[in-house]
Amino acid sequence: MATDAGSVARGITVTEADRLAARRRARRRRIGTVLRYVLLSLLAVVVLFPIYITVVNSLLTPSEIASKPPVLFPSHPTWGAYGEAWNAGSMSHYLVNSIIVTTVIVTGQIVTATLAAYAFAFLEFPFKRTLFLVFLATLMVPFEVTIITNLTTVVNLHWYNTYAGLAVPFLATGFGAFLLRQAFLGVPGDLRDAAALDGYGHFRFMVRVAVPLSRPAMAALAVFSFLGAWNQYLWPLIVTKDARYRTLQIGLRQLRATSIDQLNVTFAGVVIAAAPLLILLVIFQKQLVRGLTAGAVKG
Repeated sequence: MATDAGSVARGITVTEADRLAARRRARRRRIGTVLRYVLLSLLAVVVLFPIYITVVNSLLTPSEIASKPPVLFPSHPTWGAYGEAWNAGSMSHYLVNSIIVTTVIVTGQIVTATLAAYAFAFLEFPFKRTLFLVFLATLMVPFEVTIITNLTTVVNLHWYNTYAGLAVPFLATGFGAFLLRQAFLGVPGDLRDAAALDGYGHFRFMVRVAVPLSRPAMAALAVFSFLGAWNQYLWPLIVTKDARYRTLQIGLRQLRATSIDQLNVTFAGVVIAAAPLLILLVIFQKQLVRGLTAGAVKG
């Protein structure tokens, strides 16, 4: 009887100890969660504050922008700077040019990257792995190294001051081919065999099976291509002298030069230029993360 009582007491003691340990673990998890949220909130403030202050300054008058301490909450916001930037600054014209060039670049990169990625993922040909490594090596070549060659080619083809000169040098991307190849490698081999039995050729399989299954990676590539094309400054500055073909980033520089005493107009132009990027990232943030992680462990 004494032995049984001792076993019961030890059992109760062990149970209480487990409960205490579980409470301590739960408390540590809650503290860790709170600390993570605090850290993420601080990082969000650091990232979002420049965007916020840009929007605020676009709603202030030049004298309010120059005031000390700075105005963080506009009491009487004015929207006239946006109209002046849109009309007097010709932002609408530059915006259309950026949309045209960006659309051509994004479409071209998706098409060429899809074709190259499918070849490296599903086709067998000599020196396949070597060629793929060469493809990846292009990612390590800075754009500045290729400027002279690209500019010479554009001039020889009479593409100076044209949309072709702005877009054609960027219609292929090694990063896009790598990203989509990794996604294509995640397509089950049984699907390829079943499609072959149904009479699917390579092109039909790519269009109807591989591409639909890789939509997150496609969306990620589209976002990255859009960001790169939309934010181009150096290349449009080099290959265009005619204002009819200049893009939004060049327009911002000219707006700044002509609105030295009207900083609110410059800030309004920056908001107009950044708005499509922010909208795109908000809409496609989930696809962007899924696309970057798709096929991450495939060789």
